[in-house]
Amino acid sequence: MLNDVLANTLNNLYMASKEGKSESIARPVSKLMMTVLQIMHDNGYIGSFEAVDDGKGKFVKINIAGSLNKCGVVKPRFPVKLDEFEKFEKRYLPAKNFGIIIVSTSNGIMTHIEAKEKKLGGRLIAYIY
Repeated sequence: MLNDVLANTLNNLYMASKEGKSESIARPVSKLMMTVLQIMHDNGYIGSFEAVDDGKGKFVKINIAGSLNKCGVVKPRFPVKLDEFEKFEKRYLPAKNFGIIIVSTSNGIMTHIEAKEKKLGGRLIAYIY
């Protein structure tokens, strides 16, 4: 039974990249999942992706770029203030300035780097490196 669409998608991506596959399929589709995939694409962790409707429901075809080492969701979704980002970077990322943490802020979903530049806090969603 699927409980967290984003967690299942990131786990499928991680396992497909470890197996050396060039493509992964994720279903079902959610707005949060599509936004996180767009951020991953913009930062070069995955290639192109597209939502396809086959009549039974939507699914997403994701091309793996090959630069994905690890990805996962942050559970529980911790609230984070502007001065607390470093603590969570140390917890979820292997080194400084290596990887991104995706944060849900009042201005939308963005990376922790953008949130620091805009001086925003929010809730942690996922990490990718």
